[in-house]
Amino acid sequence: MTTKAEFLGRIREQVRRTPARFSASSARRPEHPAAEAETIRRELAERWPETLDAFRREFESVGGVFYEVASVDMVPATVARIAHGREARELVTWHASAIGADLTQALEARGLDVHQMPAAEPVAVAERERLRTIAARADLGLTGVDLAIAETGTLVLVSGAGRPRSTSLLPPCHIAVFDRTALVESLRQVGVLLEAWHGDGTPPARGAVINFITGPSRTADIELTLTRGVHGPKEVHAVFVEQGIRG
Repeated sequence: MTTKAEFLGRIREQVRRTPARFSASSARRPEHPAAEAETIRRELAERWPETLDAFRREFESVGGVFYEVASVDMVPATVARIAHGREARELVTWHASAIGADLTQALEARGLDVHQMPAAEPVAVAERERLRTIAARADLGLTGVDLAIAETGTLVLVSGAGRPRSTSLLPPCHIAVFDRTALVESLRQVGVLLEAWHGDGTPPARGAVINFITGPSRTADIELTLTRGVHGPKEVHAVFVEQGIRG
């Protein structure tokens, strides 16, 4: 039997062997979040290619699969290739208004059975349960992205009407579509944007949860044996649209 001292010793040893990915410190709370957020957006508009390169490197380093397409019209073909490579047929997707484009017809034309989430939050308990059942049995979950953090390769998704968290968490394969407007460089910038959303700004949605997704789901037991897909998708794919999603 492993003793408490041995268990903590193993953790210390693993931490010692893992080099720090970046320096971290507490960030100050912005006095004027909306103004600081606007400055961040303006600066990122000039250096988004470097930010995207950094995101791709980090995203791939944590087990994500990255794609880059010229226009949103090319997204269905990329999704179909991912699906066909896994013999997947059933796909659940955020509502078109939440993603920024209606891809349902194009996906169905490529042989996928598509279930689009409703634009409004269902009131009836039975309907909410039905939608969760669809998400749980789906092979693929297709979502948009509210923020893509280059520093850690993390996708940030805000839940809400038309964009339930079950879409990204229940299917074994999550596909996220985003453009340069979602890119940020650091967790510090994310903090400013969150303050702006919930202070004097407007969040992307008014749901109960903000998910930070860094690669596929990973779970390690007490013996540090790593398993994917226990508490979320086994695969996470990110599709970047060069010309923008909303045109």
